[in-house]
Amino acid sequence: MTTIREQDFIQSIADAFQFISYYHPIDYIKALGEAYEREKSAAAKDAMAQILVNSRMSAEGRRPICQDTGIAVVFLKIGMNVRWETQKGVAEMVNEGVRRAYTHPDNVLRASILADPAGTRRNTRDNTPAVIHTEVVLGDTVEIQIAAKGGGSENKSQFVMLNPSDSLVDWVLNTVPKMGAGWCPPGILGIGIGGTAEKAMLLAKQSLMAPIDIQALQARGPSNRLEELRLELYDKVNALGIGAQGLGGLTTVLDIKILDYPTHAVSLPVAMIPNCAATRHLHFVLDGSGPANLTPPSLEEWPQITWEAGTQARRVNLDQVTPEDFAQWQPGERLLLSGKMLTGRDAAHKRIADLFAQGQSLPEGLDFKNRFIYYVGPVDAVRDEVVGPAGPTTSTRMDKFTDMMLEKTGIIGMIGKAERGPQAIEAIKKYQAVYLMAVGGAGYLVSKAIRAAKVVAFPDLGMEAIHEFEVEDMPVTVAVDARGESVHETGPAKWRIHSQI
Repeated sequence: MTTIREQDFIQSIADAFQFISYYHPIDYIKALGEAYEREKSAAAKDAMAQILVNSRMSAEGRRPICQDTGIAVVFLKIGMNVRWETQKGVAEMVNEGVRRAYTHPDNVLRASILADPAGTRRNTRDNTPAVIHTEVVLGDTVEIQIAAKGGGSENKSQFVMLNPSDSLVDWVLNTVPKMGAGWCPPGILGIGIGGTAEKAMLLAKQSLMAPIDIQALQARGPSNRLEELRLELYDKVNALGIGAQGLGGLTTVLDIKILDYPTHAVSLPVAMIPNCAATRHLHFVLDGSGPANLTPPSLEEWPQITWEAGTQARRVNLDQVTPEDFAQWQPGERLLLSGKMLTGRDAAHKRIADLFAQGQSLPEGLDFKNRFIYYVGPVDAVRDEVVGPAGPTTSTRMDKFTDMMLEKTGIIGMIGKAERGPQAIEAIKKYQAVYLMAVGGAGYLVSKAIRAAKVVAFPDLGMEAIHEFEVEDMPVTVAVDARGESVHETGPAKWRIHSQI
């Protein structure tokens, strides 16, 4: 009989979440490197280069790959012959490990978890509680799979109850384009088929824990129906032309993962959950000999890819730019931003809207007029950092506030991740503003462009407080120009046609 000691278990959970915060799985890095070499779209290739360079920087600096360090997900398979040396329940020990990981002083991770989700939405400050799935199985070990699941990709999760005669492939191909690019492709799609509604969702999430192996499957050929489906969907999803960050290109997914389970005769439950460019998961086993021994990957595993803004990029001084200036910018054009910008995302926008609804003014010292706002919730700084990783959040969540912000605050530009919806694009066109896109999954790289940072409003919102950043050569792409043309519409359309030629 194996004895698992409390401190070994807690330490293993803590070490594992720290580990995945700065080390991509090597299978992902290799697959993305190969996709980078194949890519023909200049915009998508640039985005992939930023993700790969960011990944290596995070591994070297041991700082988060992405500012969204995720909700902690833990799958446990506990052997029936295991004995525990502890006064805590298993969930208590998991949460203590998560707490230690996310508050580690050398690598503080962003606390994103809110209690009372339908009410006060109060930040728990240590990213607990985790989402825990437990099985009791034969054996004398504890098998653990962990993942840090970012909100941008989790929000794009899909579920449907198809009729048994319906086409699963058609549903996937109709659904993926509607998900937009907020899940930060290129990534992996996990699909669960069968069981009940909740079982299908769990299967989809579990499938994402497996290593990328689609190239090996292509080489040997399928041996069952699920492998046939994987290959078919891999080819057909990539042929949609969505591409890296939704900019249009040859690679949207690096793999398709599928798990199934028997289901009712009249049912065909199907769940689909994407994993983003900040794919983070780890598998290890405790056998009673001590905490898990996690071996860092060699930096030689990363492809030798460099990224530079290039001479083609337009340099922009945010302290002097005018609407007349950015009226000349073109969708897809690359910019390097320098100067001061304000930040703000969901909670800050909601608070601003509430102030206006109550006839109140903005807090003293908060002035958006003729300025740009960056949709970001940064990681806290450590050591000599100005700010921790500070990549963009999904911009569509701010769409319903865009008209208000342009009309009442005087902002002239926005910076975020992925596409804007029709409501926001109409407001951008109406006020002749502009929307710029930074690369999701490159939060550490982006943070290196931030030279100064301070909180200027709503400090109680934590990572969602409004900051003022001073940046130097921050890389962005013009995503929606002052005329309302969106690169997230024109780019994929071009590459969808290209893929079919």
